[in-house]
Amino acid sequence: MSIKIAIASGKGGTGKTTVSVNLFHFIKENITQSVQLVDCDVEEPNDAIFFPNYQVQEVIDVNQLIPTIDHVKCTYCRKCVEYCEFNAIVIIASKHYADVNPALCHSCGACAYICPENAIEEKAHLIGEIQPFNNSCQPPLLEGRLVIGSPMQTMVIKDLVNSSLLKADIQLLDAPPGTSCPVVATLSQTDYTILVTEPSPFGLHDLKLMIELLHEIKQPFGVVINKADDQFPEMEEYLLKSNIEVIGKIPFSTNYAYLYAQGKILQNISEDIQKVYEQILTQINSKVQIYA
Repeated sequence: MSIKIAIASGKGGTGKTTVSVNLFHFIKENITQSVQLVDCDVEEPNDAIFFPNYQVQEVIDVNQLIPTIDHVKCTYCRKCVEYCEFNAIVIIASKHYADVNPALCHSCGACAYICPENAIEEKAHLIGEIQPFNNSCQPPLLEGRLVIGSPMQTMVIKDLVNSSLLKADIQLLDAPPGTSCPVVATLSQTDYTILVTEPSPFGLHDLKLMIELLHEIKQPFGVVINKADDQFPEMEEYLLKSNIEVIGKIPFSTNYAYLYAQGKILQNISEDIQKVYEQILTQINSKVQIYA
């Protein structure tokens, strides 16, 4: 049975991608179990930047079923409008106008079901794609990519995390930042979540929001403090007082940030950074066994 581990953060810029790609690298290099990295930040996926030798294989389209209204059959009775929970349908009978707003539609099918004239037909509408890298049977890296302008991040993420291509023993899900629906869609089926934060007032504020979310969905988690220094003790004071476990502290390093900016954080990894990730893996293994 596969173990799903999410890497999430309450805000962007904390180092979530850094932790995700490094964990993938260390598991791949040091543990016999198979591992896959899944980039669920579908609006701006960037995990692949750190693996320049990986090549995209055949792309899988993600489609949304959008209702279309046959104006010949439609009697403008407005039953579809009454049944639409998302206010996606506009009917103006006096002007013989009927239309569906794809940005509001959630493809629930209620309008087509209730239409007495069978005037509504659902048609596939491209909203994104899943890109597997390297091996199409069990690709080491998958990413979701949203069509620019589409608001349907959650739908693309759900297709991604439920893809038949996810077969590895360990699956690392790099979640989008924040606490909104796309994040919940990423975390909902995972066995454990790593919360990445930074020692700053903004980092602490958004970490608290993430912790509230994880308590709400009853998800086990631990915290990794990235860019750790002694400048903001309030972070660790809060975690200690709240009895929240810190599973790793990655020290602040301008050189490490420089390597990240060049997409080279997996090259020439320093000994202190390596020890931190070894510690994180040990802590994760004590929560959800990822190796014998």
